[in-house]
Amino acid sequence: MNRKMKNSKYILIVFVSLLLTSCMISRKYQRPDLNVPEQYRSVKDGIVHTQDTLVHQPHRFFKNTSLLLLLDSAFLKNSDLLLAVQNMALAEKTLSMVKLNYLPELNAQINGSYTKASENSLDGQSGGHRETKDFNLSALLSWDIDIWEKIKNEKKEALANYLITEEVRKAVQTRLVSDIAKGYYNLLMLDEQLNIANKSRELSDSTLQMMQIQYQVGDANILGVRQVEAQLEGNKMLVSQIEQSISLQESALSVLCGNYASSINRQREDKEEFHSIPSEGYPASLLSARPDIKAAELSLQAANARVGIQQAAMYPNINISLSGGLNSLTSSNWFSVPASLFGTVVGGITQPIFNRRKLRTQYEQALIEREKEVITFRQAVLEGYAQVSDALKNKEEIEKQFIFALNKKKVLKDNISSIQVLFTTGVVNYLDIITVQSAYLEARLQTARLFMENAMANVALYYALGGGWQ
Repeated sequence: MNRKMKNSKYILIVFVSLLLTSCMISRKYQRPDLNVPEQYRSVKDGIVHTQDTLVHQPHRFFKNTSLLLLLDSAFLKNSDLLLAVQNMALAEKTLSMVKLNYLPELNAQINGSYTKASENSLDGQSGGHRETKDFNLSALLSWDIDIWEKIKNEKKEALANYLITEEVRKAVQTRLVSDIAKGYYNLLMLDEQLNIANKSRELSDSTLQMMQIQYQVGDANILGVRQVEAQLEGNKMLVSQIEQSISLQESALSVLCGNYASSINRQREDKEEFHSIPSEGYPASLLSARPDIKAAELSLQAANARVGIQQAAMYPNINISLSGGLNSLTSSNWFSVPASLFGTVVGGITQPIFNRRKLRTQYEQALIEREKEVITFRQAVLEGYAQVSDALKNKEEIEKQFIFALNKKKVLKDNISSIQVLFTTGVVNYLDIITVQSAYLEARLQTARLFMENAMANVALYYALGGGWQ
């Protein structure tokens, strides 16, 4: 009795030692020290906005009704977004399957056998039973004890991979919102440029008519007429180019929204196109809201779990098996209980020996992969910081340029009225009026472009800060 207790004590000590060792080999995830600055570059001191000031939902950021309808269609039909959702579902199934590894494996088996020995066999020569029947009904319960936390790390890896697919879906949706918004505001710019080009064509046509009258009375020469005709043809070509760009942009937007190529309903509303987003003062900690940075850190967590899995593979595997059921040589006694009952309990430890070098190499590879993910994560943070800094500065400068362009257009518009009066009175020639008209056309086109660039800057800042994914 004492000897049995002594053996039991040894077994308990070994078991506890294994548990303590398992805690030592399983390394918990620790985020690398990134030394991220508290503020973005070129941000004024003393101005800090919290994450609550960000508008993460597209319907709370964009005000244009037609654009919001396009986004609704894209969220339901866009192929890339639908594929990302399916990848999430697939990763969720994988996670559910890994969770089942904690449970014992149970298999049921039923079989029957009939054997007839030959006359020349040992049983035939000795006059024994030449026919043998056996009926068996059994269940086998097998359980791998997760001492080294291999299953736990497999679960961590599967969970991280599932969350990665979720962040990928967010990133796809964020990119989708950004692309549709940029395409939409590009269409608004093209519409405005088309309107400007048509008015410029009408102005050139009016100027040509005046030139032709002056030529007929001898106040202008044929060179001036030809110059104005060339200007008119250039305006017609510009109209055609803009109409071509509109058609291509509409087709691209239709595909993004999951529709066949068609015209896009749109309008430039009188109100502001966006809810106000400050141009400065964001803490750099908001980088954690970006899906790509979240995905990079989750990849690092998955790699860290993979290290634990490969390390556990080098240690002994402890398995307990239980089997039991009914067994009888005749079918009539098969269900005779308890006479037909049988049971077996088996416990074993398996230690890799000949393939230990291979397992060690796989563990070292997992360590290298983890270091690669650390580098990738740091690079994602660096790039994210640069993108937000650039987006903040870009938004600030484009807003200034847009104001300058509006002032320039106003000055040149006043020149148009003055030059027409001077031209009819003969004070200026056709070259002067062509120069002023061309400058005014370019100023109006530039203002339309800067309106789009200003919209793009708002969308780029929204995207860089990780918005548009909820």
